[in-house]
Amino acid sequence: MNLEKATKPTFYFIGVTTAQSSIMKLFPLWAKYLGLDADIKGIDIEIHAEPEKYRKVVTFLKNDPLSLGALVTTHKIDLYNAANDIFDELDPYAQLFGELSSISKKDGKLIGHAKDHISSGLAMQNFIPKDFWKNHNGEVFVMGAGGSAIAITSNLIEDINGNNRPSKIYVSNRTQSRLDSMRDVISQMSNDVNIKFIKADDLTKNDNIISKLKPYSFIINATGLGKDRPGSPLSNDAIFPENSLVWELNYRGDLLFMHQALSQKDEKSLLVEDGWIYFIHGWTQVISEVFHIQLNSEQFTEIERISSEFNQQKAAAKQ
Repeated sequence: MNLEKATKPTFYFIGVTTAQSSIMKLFPLWAKYLGLDADIKGIDIEIHAEPEKYRKVVTFLKNDPLSLGALVTTHKIDLYNAANDIFDELDPYAQLFGELSSISKKDGKLIGHAKDHISSGLAMQNFIPKDFWKNHNGEVFVMGAGGSAIAITSNLIEDINGNNRPSKIYVSNRTQSRLDSMRDVISQMSNDVNIKFIKADDLTKNDNIISKLKPYSFIINATGLGKDRPGSPLSNDAIFPENSLVWELNYRGDLLFMHQALSQKDEKSLLVEDGWIYFIHGWTQVISEVFHIQLNSEQFTEIERISSEFNQQKAAAKQ
């Protein structure tokens, strides 16, 4: 972890394997379109690092004048737990969820936001059919109990959804402490939906849960497996329920979970979505905070177009 004083306006990406992310090449294209004069730089931290590492990064960002802010992935909860006292302001979602995905500055203050609730909600609007739960009474299986899992679940159970909510939600994770933390957060939002939190420290437990799901359910890989770490939270023997939605939150890596779903797509009539639109919403939400701009629908559409063109060129280069 190399923290050098910025020599020009710099926007940071705090993750695990940041050099492999498309954002390192996409952000300059977005910045050019939006008229932003800033570099992007990655800060790699190992998963579940010592609290002092997170505090060091946040203190650096706070004190370095040309360091404008950062987007945080993977470390959202650990960074919040280790360094929330360094911030001058934390938005309500950051305090409720106990996580940070956005670090920005305004009027000399260091500000933390949790943007996943907003970005995950926008991403789900992109592919979940209207009144899906009301019409089909399906269930949800969220694998993982980190920031994205909390944000997605909170969206699905909000009172504003009325009777268009899942009939039941299963959440699995390898560690009980993360499940307990997520339960505490979610219980503050709503208790109207039956949610089961299950410790699943091997693949067979996740396989067992998915085998019990109703048709027209929603299965989500929010573990990070398939991106920074290879693999899937399911074994190759897992059977997806018919007519279900499958969301692989990753958009890079081996994406084994997504390939497992795609292999059953036709037989089970699955709708399989990757994390690309979620990725774009997540970044544009943070960019808006860091650079103090409000993107309109026309600008977002153009960023989508630039990103799609980039992906097509990247795919063509591999052939």
